[in-house]
Amino acid sequence: MAAPSRTAQFTRLHKILKKHYQPVVPDPNRSVLEHLLFACCLENAHYAAAEEAFAAMVHTFFDWNEIRVSSVRELSEVMANLPDPGSSASRFKRILQSIFEATYSFDLEELRKLSLGTAVERLEKIEGTTKFSTSYVVQAALGGHSIPLDSGTLGALALVGLATESDVAAGVVPGLERAIPKNCGVEFASLVHQLGADFVATPFAPSLHAVLLEIEPDVKGRLPSRRAKKPEPVEMASSQAAASPDNQDQGERPKKAAKKKGDQAGAVKAAGSKETAGSPPTSAKAPSAPEVKSPRPAEPTPGEVPSRKKQRAKPADESTSGEKPAPEAPARRASRKKPEPKTKGESGSAPASSPAEGLSKRKPR
Repeated sequence: MAAPSRTAQFTRLHKILKKHYQPVVPDPNRSVLEHLLFACCLENAHYAAAEEAFAAMVHTFFDWNEIRVSSVRELSEVMANLPDPGSSASRFKRILQSIFEATYSFDLEELRKLSLGTAVERLEKIEGTTKFSTSYVVQAALGGHSIPLDSGTLGALALVGLATESDVAAGVVPGLERAIPKNCGVEFASLVHQLGADFVATPFAPSLHAVLLEIEPDVKGRLPSRRAKKPEPVEMASSQAAASPDNQDQGERPKKAAKKKGDQAGAVKAAGSKETAGSPPTSAKAPSAPEVKSPRPAEPTPGEVPSRKKQRAKPADESTSGEKPAPEAPARRASRKKPEPKTKGESGSAPASSPAEGLSKRKPR
């Protein structure tokens, strides 16, 4: 059985989409610039959300120039209901800036008077425009036959086998305008855009899956799924965590630090032993005993002076005889001893006596 042609495939797609979506007609009262700015809000978004964002931009700011000089952050806050408000706000601002720098005004109505090819070239030169916004302006404002396709629509068509990866990268599906007649272009474009908006906003919705399965029954195994991976058992997770290189490093770090400290202490000890071996040994100083002040000994009498000299001379005699001198008694004990009376023989020479004593000791004749 021969495969159906591209025309038959897109015709069948058109019939299926008409059963699930309602076509939306562009506002004919908008200017060319307004259609271009509305396309910035409509890309990858539903029509209701794009209309709300566009109305918020018009009513929040005074004119197009105020939007041009505003920051992207301020604009994105106004367009917060869109799927990607930052990108939409950036395109909105860049288009107004580019048009103002080229014409010092905000007017593109002259494009209606140009040929379709020239108008498309002018639109593509405006900074911030995309293939979707250019095709939308050609279809909605310039009366040309062009079906706008954004990334969400291309993703849905690629899923059902109506677009290849190269088509998605290029942003164009070859032969689409030939397969869809011009009188059905606006309707088909609005229907397929709603399919792409659902694919971006709710890719896991059962209603979207039902539409995709009706378009291509073999797509069941390729549908987006939110199924999460099964959690690993606790024991396996703990064993993997213990075997991970990070944990091994954490376990080895304290060991390495302790080993390093031990090596440093050994090096310091070896250096100290070398220094002590090279220097002469020094005797350890004994702790000094507290000094005790002994009482001052009493002054000796004149008869005691020779005995003290004799006592002092005794150690010298003993030293000559080879005997070790006796250790001197502490001053405290010596002071407590009472002085012994010295006799005449011990003193060596009799002390000088008075003449009266000599006369008294003489024997009578």
